[in-house]
Amino acid sequence: MFELRKASVTICLLAMVAGLPTAAFAAGDDQEKVVYHVNDSDNAGAALRNIGNHLDATDGKAKIVVVTHAKGIDFLLDGAQDKNGNPYSIPVEKLKERGVDFRVCAITLKTRNIDPKKVIPEARIVPSGVAEIGKLQAREGFVYLKP
Repeated sequence: MFELRKASVTICLLAMVAGLPTAAFAAGDDQEKVVYHVNDSDNAGAALRNIGNHLDATDGKAKIVVVTHAKGIDFLLDGAQDKNGNPYSIPVEKLKERGVDFRVCAITLKTRNIDPKKVIPEARIVPSGVAEIGKLQAREGFVYLKP
């Protein structure tokens, strides 16, 4: 009897969830909305590749925001290069042209004593990286991805 009740509850829950719109889509909007969280620039190359693949897989219809803080801002600073000496600015520029929005944490800049002018023009500064992620998820329906 317990197993039957458990199965019934599970089926009911699945039916309820299936009827709800996913958080990744705004009401009446078929655009997927995703926030990529980067807090370590050692992962920046992988994140940029993932984002490019994501856009390819969705025919460019995904709305993607990259939010950075802590050591994750480093690849969005002027002159930043990967471990092979390749500038990050080139893939960032290409993704920006495809509609990707890059955001840098002001608290990190202040804490690390980095001049905001060092942030590349393709990125914009937001008051707090983690608060920005929370806002995008809670208020704007973005799905969270951490490469």
